[in-house]
Amino acid sequence: MMTLQNIPLMKAMSAKMNYLEKRQGVLSENIANADTPNYRARDLTKVDFGSVLKDVVKTDRVRLATTQPGHMPPPGEIETAKDAKQKITYEVAPAGNAVIIEEQMVKANETNMEYTLLTNLMRKQSGMIRTALGRGQ
Repeated sequence: MMTLQNIPLMKAMSAKMNYLEKRQGVLSENIANADTPNYRARDLTKVDFGSVLKDVVKTDRVRLATTQPGHMPPPGEIETAKDAKQKITYEVAPAGNAVIIEEQMVKANETNMEYTLLTNLMRKQSGMIRTALGRGQ
């Protein structure tokens, strides 16, 4: 039986949502232990979901046609932003705690925004599938 979870793009989005859920849990633990002596903030290793998505949807098989000057060029022809190197600094409290609440709150907010974006994308994708099947929205 074909379900939404069998669609490769939906699998990739579900995997990213699971990652974000686990990351939010780790960040919550960091905030909860902000006053625990000798506690060090933790985070999950970042996963390159762009390469995962390329493997899932096989983007090399489909090429966008730009027939008008106003059309967007294919992804490989768009200049990408350069990665900025940031100097990593850590603050350690006299008790040995290295959790910076503001930093953890920013990370938690970024994670929440990504999760919300993926939720909306999944909702739109499933709505398009229902429309294509003639079941409306």
